[in-house]
Amino acid sequence: MAQDPITWLGWTADAETTLIKGGLIAGFMVVLLLTLAFILLFDRKVWAAVQIRKGPNVVGPFGLLQSFADFLKFVVKEIVIPAGANKTVFILAPLITFVLAFVAWAVVPAGPDVVIADLNVGILYLFAISSLGVYGIIMGGWASNSKYPFLGSLRSAAQMVSYEVSIGLVIISVLLLVGSFNLSDIVGAQAGGLWRWHLFQIVNFAEPSRILLGPALLILAGIFFISALAETNRPPFDLPEAESELVAGYQVEYSSTPYLLFMIGEYLNIVLMCAMITILFLGGWHLPWAAVDQPWLGVIVFYVKIWAVFFLFAMVKAIVPRYRYDQLMRLGWKIFLPTSMAMIAIIGAYVVAFGRGSV
Repeated sequence: MAQDPITWLGWTADAETTLIKGGLIAGFMVVLLLTLAFILLFDRKVWAAVQIRKGPNVVGPFGLLQSFADFLKFVVKEIVIPAGANKTVFILAPLITFVLAFVAWAVVPAGPDVVIADLNVGILYLFAISSLGVYGIIMGGWASNSKYPFLGSLRSAAQMVSYEVSIGLVIISVLLLVGSFNLSDIVGAQAGGLWRWHLFQIVNFAEPSRILLGPALLILAGIFFISALAETNRPPFDLPEAESELVAGYQVEYSSTPYLLFMIGEYLNIVLMCAMITILFLGGWHLPWAAVDQPWLGVIVFYVKIWAVFFLFAMVKAIVPRYRYDQLMRLGWKIFLPTSMAMIAIIGAYVVAFGRGSV
């Protein structure tokens, strides 16, 4: 009788679990890195299309290998460190940004049971990691020993802290409605069709009381989307990297691989925000007409939704002019903060009056 390979190798159940987790982590990293390569190309193609240009179209068929050529260029270039810079902090800053951007994905469920760490406090974990992310940018700006990177890092710190407040309040509103800090539970609460997704509660005729929440959840989704743009320094809120004012901001003294690590960290955070919008408002891995139980199908649906949300990010970059810094701060503190607090009160009152329904 043939032995089970796990038994034959002398592995325990714990070793098998560790092997599976290791494979899942490696799979996440490979998929994310490949996604970044093509999503960066997609970003440039959308921008070019809006301006009636072709965009990258030389390296590989239709320019598909352009991101890989850029990667090779960054890797082989010389690493230049300014003479007056703090060399240790200067090199450490992009590493911190890169590592934290990957670590945040540990609690993101890409499908049914497709998650590295299915924590019951997954939202709190994301809050903790996102609050640490600003340190890499601050360290990079300060260690460069130049006023322009330093000003860019100060702007980034103020901007990220300001819009993290709005993002946190939006997430709290969703948590009140679902009753769980677990991201998989949030997706599970939206199973059963498009009318169950938080973005489309206004057409949830199966639970008429939910229609009352429709406008509030639409407003919250809009606040989260715009705050995600500001949190990730995407146009029109790319003030920390304003080329016309700060000569590319906190990254101006970086080149080669350290610069590449900053860029990977930034785009990983952008994709993470697309994933969070999908989880919180677009039903996660569920199809518009049915719940999904198969892991492979769930991963495909989740992946397609991330690309759809990123298309909106790319369109905003292409068509919306850059804000002034005072306008950016006014929007965050005087409009989004009180609005999101009002939405918390509305959703809290709904839960008290009607309960959470069939969630």
